[in-house]
Amino acid sequence: MFASKGLTASDLTVLSGAHTIGQAQCQFFRTRIYNETNIDTNFAATRKTTCPATGGNTNLAPLETLTPTRFDNNYYADLVNRRGLLHSDQVLFNGGSQDSLVRSYSGNSAAFSKDFAAAMVKLGNISPLTGS
Repeated sequence: MFASKGLTASDLTVLSGAHTIGQAQCQFFRTRIYNETNIDTNFAATRKTTCPATGGNTNLAPLETLTPTRFDNNYYADLVNRRGLLHSDQVLFNGGSQDSLVRSYSGNSAAFSKDFAAAMVKLGNISPLTGS
């Protein structure tokens, strides 16, 4: 689907870095913190304090732990340390094809910024849906 629009796996990995800012509701990360094994146990325990096993669906947690209100490359450091809040984030660093890129971005903010800008331009050039 994304490939048909000219986006590569690397583009999607760098665009996911937008999750360096923002928050998610408990209902979207509960399964990760209670059931997944590729997660830092201290991180999961911290998130469980605001996201109970039941209820609290709209309780919020930051998508990135180090600098959640600054656009930077710390999102990738979280992934390397198994502190991705969402399953869809952590899958980028979980023994797959994007691990080396995630590791690279975690230590190189200039590369992340440059690649993010280029991928945003590609994303912006995708034609919108038209018609019915």
